[in-house]
Amino acid sequence: MSVLTLPEALRPASLPGSAADCAPVLRERGQREVFCGLTGIIWLHRKLQDAFFLVVGSRTCAHLLQSAAGVMVFAEPRFGTAIIEERDLAGMADCHEELDRVVAELLARRPDIKMLFLVGSCPSEVIKLDLSKAAQRLSTRHHPAVRIVSYSGSGIETTFTEGEDACLAALVPQLPVAQNAAQQLLVVGTLPDIVEDQFARLFAQLGIGPVAFLPARRSDALPAIGPNTRYLLAQPFLGDTARALEDRGAVRLDALFPFGVIGTTDWLRAAATAFGVDEAHFEAVIAPYRERARRAIAHARGQLEGKSVFFLPDSQLEVPLARFLAQELGMAPIEVGTPYLHRRHLARELDLLPVETVISEGQHLERQLDRVRDAKPDLTICGLGLANPLEAEGFTTKWAIELVFSPIHGFDQAGDLAELFARPLRRRDVLRV
Repeated sequence: MSVLTLPEALRPASLPGSAADCAPVLRERGQREVFCGLTGIIWLHRKLQDAFFLVVGSRTCAHLLQSAAGVMVFAEPRFGTAIIEERDLAGMADCHEELDRVVAELLARRPDIKMLFLVGSCPSEVIKLDLSKAAQRLSTRHHPAVRIVSYSGSGIETTFTEGEDACLAALVPQLPVAQNAAQQLLVVGTLPDIVEDQFARLFAQLGIGPVAFLPARRSDALPAIGPNTRYLLAQPFLGDTARALEDRGAVRLDALFPFGVIGTTDWLRAAATAFGVDEAHFEAVIAPYRERARRAIAHARGQLEGKSVFFLPDSQLEVPLARFLAQELGMAPIEVGTPYLHRRHLARELDLLPVETVISEGQHLERQLDRVRDAKPDLTICGLGLANPLEAEGFTTKWAIELVFSPIHGFDQAGDLAELFARPLRRRDVLRV
């Protein structure tokens, strides 16, 4: 086993005739076209400033990370791959001893690492190494200098954004127990620093606190949780993390996700209600932000209103984004596909989709592509591997991955979020002969 380090590169009422009232969810099982959970490292390693992600996997995994992250020659990497060679798989080497050696060399070279994630690129049966037991052993050995945690980013066990869910769920047992009996708010889901700071300022203006974020930017700032913790999900794909938090007594605040004016207002109102914020004060604080966001969205509405959109499954952001497009930009979602559907977290989002919208879970690629061709949507949201072929067939596409990497949450990003959908249509109109 050798080391390859890579460069770092408002609660609206349910609409009559909503999607929740229509036919059952279409469940698809077949060929998939989606990234594996390892790609979550690309945004997680930027958020967790003193963490290192060591992928235990093959050269293919190393190349995937390098390609996905890009190359920044002068950056000090905070992720890498412990490559499993043929002799490891053949049992000619003791994988535990090899991993111990790799970790020791890494920590000696990088004393700034305070949290180390061991990320499995394949199930334990394949790599013949139980990373959870290895993490426990190594954590004891390197305590208290470094905290060592494991999770799976295997494409067999996770898809794209599920990598973040697995990572945060693995972090929950590491969170300290809240000693304070006072109610506290926890925002769950990786957000760009600028968006996190904006939300922190809004909560402060509303008089809501204390407020913590998971993941925290540094390992010494992990939030304490307990029965008085109320949490808001910032991302819709954190099912395992939510269950882990609730097992420790935390209570989820039911809300729309903070995309666009309606979603952000509802998300903030859920916290305000839980913390007893007066409605008049709530309105006074958010009114200017909400109005500015409405004006920003209006610039894109003329391009998008009346247009149809088809979501192929990719990031699990599809349902709340379709709600945003339908409610605030006047688009018509034909089908909203998502890899996995967390009904409890998305119940109110589904309630606000038009009745004619088809909701699909999972993927059977050929069937879904046939439905795209039959529907002829104005805009198709899909993965990188499908965009160019669909463009060659005359479809206008939007890369789903850009919606994961871009700041799109909250009032201040609402106009930018709308523009991400308007831009492909504008480009199509400019290029049309």
